[in-house]
Amino acid sequence: MTDPALSAAVRGVVVAAMPRAVRELSDLVAIPSVSWPAFDSAQVWRSAEAIAGLARESGVFEEVGVYTAAIPGTDQVGQPAVLATRAAAPGQRRVLLYAHHDVQPVGDAAQWLTPPFEATERDGRLYGRGTADDKAGVITHLAALRTLNEVLGEEWGIGVTLFVEGEEEYGSRSFGQFLSDHREAMAADLIVVADSGNWDSQTPGITVALRGTTRFTLTVRTLAHALHSGMFGGAVPDAMLAAIKLLGTLWDEQGSVVVPGLARRDAPTPAYAESRLREETDLPDSTRPIGSGDLLGRIWNQPSITVTGIDFPSASEASNTLNPEVSVVVSVRVAPGQDARQAYQAVRAHLLEHAPFGAEVEFSDVDCGQGFLAAEGWGTELGRVALAEGYGVDPVDVGVGGSIPFIAELAEEFPDAAILVTAVLDPPAAPHSPNESLHMATFEHAIVSEALLLASMRVSDQPGDGS
Repeated sequence: MTDPALSAAVRGVVVAAMPRAVRELSDLVAIPSVSWPAFDSAQVWRSAEAIAGLARESGVFEEVGVYTAAIPGTDQVGQPAVLATRAAAPGQRRVLLYAHHDVQPVGDAAQWLTPPFEATERDGRLYGRGTADDKAGVITHLAALRTLNEVLGEEWGIGVTLFVEGEEEYGSRSFGQFLSDHREAMAADLIVVADSGNWDSQTPGITVALRGTTRFTLTVRTLAHALHSGMFGGAVPDAMLAAIKLLGTLWDEQGSVVVPGLARRDAPTPAYAESRLREETDLPDSTRPIGSGDLLGRIWNQPSITVTGIDFPSASEASNTLNPEVSVVVSVRVAPGQDARQAYQAVRAHLLEHAPFGAEVEFSDVDCGQGFLAAEGWGTELGRVALAEGYGVDPVDVGVGGSIPFIAELAEEFPDAAILVTAVLDPPAAPHSPNESLHMATFEHAIVSEALLLASMRVSDQPGDGS
């Protein structure tokens, strides 16, 4: 347990400062910082500068800047990131606090119940794009640091680097170069990534496993040019027929992936009823879950394959034609522990082997991101204690079906650092979807927990040898 007096003082400061935290978060939500190339990059810069201003006003940091890094293999630079640093006192640890300030596009605005870039509080939740993913993570870091300043005074010892990325939602393309450019400033004993999910609205989660990812465009071609479907249909294969038959070989009748070479991880998962899956996903009663094995194992530990896009004549442009070519985007989630590049090669080999009718198959726009398996250690131990104190409930070790490849990059760049992946969003938060929202009680608990975690990092407070 944390020192009761410290815990009470931290909680009191956080509760009193919550209106400020909500106001700052609302101001950030009002900035449409979508990092995709088709959107206004000036808004991403505006968001970065606003966060840099908050970091300067906090009184915590010695240096604050907004930086970009080159995208390897191109003549482009990535979106702006905020980097703020405070040196450690002699003998004290250093912590790197990560969050991202870019957001997903709105999607279908008609599905939003409130304006997406206007934070709206309703029934204990704050709605708006970026409220949960991940501008709440940004404010959680800043609010926790300000809390330490107020509770412990400005000389609380540990070194802090705040890194707020600007292109996580578009693949963190310049992330590796940014790490290389700022390696000394970002080196740390503990890395806290506030960009995952909790077990539920009351129970914190520590993410211990993340699936990797590989994404590519598959083009299937059967003809030199289009033909009349009535004159030649039934004898000449069109590209869509070939693509349907080829893609169908990726799954069995239950929807489980059946590609040789794609691994599955054998690991226990908590109890998770189908009724909860339906509640959290709004899965209709008439639709059956896919796959086999326990439900969380399917999401956390097994591979999945999804077709996420298609280039083909639209329904409004359909004609009686045998089309020569179709392109689809294939997204593969890779079981934790398997190399994503190896997984891509397995899928590629399978598709080449099963191409029907002698169809020509091409692969392009390949992108691979590694999964993550957490190692137990002093950082995880401190995280468990702080989260239990901050939420009043012991945390649950969770896996995440989604992918955060930059965590593997952090682990590779800083192999001696402990990595703790925490969360500010709960299952109803709907990140990436219409009506994204933040559970306000979770927001408060996350700030309290992180302030307690940072306070416990001081070497004089550590169990053992402090290494």
